[in-house]
Parts: sequence; C-alpha cells; structure tokens
Amino acid sequence: MIRNKTMHHESIIEAAMVEFLEFGFKDASLRRIAAAAGMSVSGLYKHFAGKEEMFSALVEPVYQGLLDLFRQEANDQEQFIGMGDLSCWDTGRDAKLAVAYIYDHLDAFRLIVCKSQGTKYERFLHDLAVLEEETTLYFMRNLREQGMKINDFSKKELHLLTTANVNAVFQTVEHNFTREEALHYADTLDRCFSRAWREFFGY
Repeated sequence: MIRNKTMHHESIIEAAMVEFLEFGFKDASLRRIAAAAGMSVSGLYKHFAGKEEMFSALVEPVYQGLLDLFRQEANDQEQFIGMGDLSCWDTGRDAKLAVAYIYDHLDAFRLIVCKSQGTKYERFLHDLAVLEEETTLYFMRNLREQGMKINDFSKKELHLLTTANVNAVFQTVEHNFTREEALHYADTLDRCFSRAWREFFGY
C-alpha cells in the first residue's frame, strides 16, 4: 500500500509538472492532471489539498534552495566586508552561482518565473530584489561604521538597481537560453555589475 501511494504521488508530480509548464497555474486543470496520472480527481485530494499545494510541491524546495544559496553567499561576503575588504565585490560571482543552480532545476524555475500567476510565487522576483536590497543596505551600514566613505544614494534608486540586477539573471529563463548560453551571460553580468556597483558606491 505504501509503495502504491508513493508511485501514485510520483505520477501526480510528473503529470502536474507537464500541466503547469504548458498551461500555467491559472489555466491548469486538475482533471487533466488526474487523467495523466491515471486516477480520479478525488484521488488527487488524497495527496494534495488543492492546485496551489500541488504547485508549491514542485517549486518550494528549489525556491528555498536558492534562498539558502543567497544567504551563504551573503555570509561569505560579510566576512570580507567585516574586515573592510571589498575585493569580493571586484570579483563577483553571484550571477554565475545563481544561474548554475537555476539550470540544475530549470523546469521548477520556469514555473516560478513564467507560470506562477495566481500563486504566492508570482512576486518572486520582487521579493528576491527586496532581499538583495536589504542585504546591500546592511553591508553599507557596516562599512560606514568602519569609517569607510560610501557615496550617498537614494533608497529608491538602490531598489531599482537591485531589481534590475535580479531580473537580469532570470532573463535566461524567460528567453529559453541553453545552460551554456546562460552561464556565459552570467559571467558577463558578474563583470558588468561588479564594475557598476563599485562606481555606484564610490569605493
């Protein structure tokens, strides 16, 4: 019985991924998912409370994994910045790390970026940009407390710049880049944004 339930669950997950990728969350059909998984719609509810829980099962683990990667990279940078060493910003690798992770879980990120309207994930890019903004502001306060002179800037301007930075990374998903194309582009982004941030902050 346990084995059969596991097999049914896996069949639902596979069918749901295909359905959401083709139709998006809003237009996805539980009837089509059930038919593809070889069961009734009522059978789906033995595994998931509804369509949104099903969507979350496909994307939440990789979403949390990306946040963990972001936090780890921020922690690594903080060790340098805490000593007044900004070399980590001169050789940025944020975009390349993110893109490598995204392409390890590409279908899930296609769902988040392109197919999540109507779910809590539809503000994903905005929320990630806000997190990036908050982290940058924290680093700036840290540097000023160390006596380092940093250019004054508008918080609105910073918000737009971090939003542009985050959106630029996920353009690879929207434009169906291959992994090789995306990694090359990410390397270009890292070099471009490293120089731009240095100019912006004036260090």
